[in-house]
Amino acid sequence: MDKKRVLFVCIHNSARSQMAEAFLRELAGDRFVSESAGLEPGKLNQNVVKSMQQLGVDISGHKTKSLFDLVKDGRHYNYIITVCDKEAAERCPIFPGPSLKRIHWSFKDPSAIKGEDNEVLQKIGEIRDDIKSQIESFISEN
Repeated sequence: MDKKRVLFVCIHNSARSQMAEAFLRELAGDRFVSESAGLEPGKLNQNVVKSMQQLGVDISGHKTKSLFDLVKDGRHYNYIITVCDKEAAERCPIFPGPSLKRIHWSFKDPSAIKGEDNEVLQKIGEIRDDIKSQIESFISEN
């Protein structure tokens, strides 16, 4: 059985898409190939790295990637899942492929959270848990 290919897309590929990629790989890497990329790749959010480590998932070695580099490489996916706000999702390019399915999941931006370190980590943890729950639902439906 061929693995289904999933690409998670966000603006900077620094937080939400990285978490989604890691959770899908962790929970169903035997069934899916999971990648992530951004429209304007930035730096990996270190608070997100810490939050994922709280669940035993290490993304510290991940690099941010450009969505447009993946498009230029001619990569094909079964699913393109945007994990940012609707306006940003509408900027995503059209991907070729007969079996491509586009999905949008809206999650708050962890990079926009302000406050004391423990408050920031708590709020990111809530977003992280929402992403994990959505990934679990995706796995059960596919």
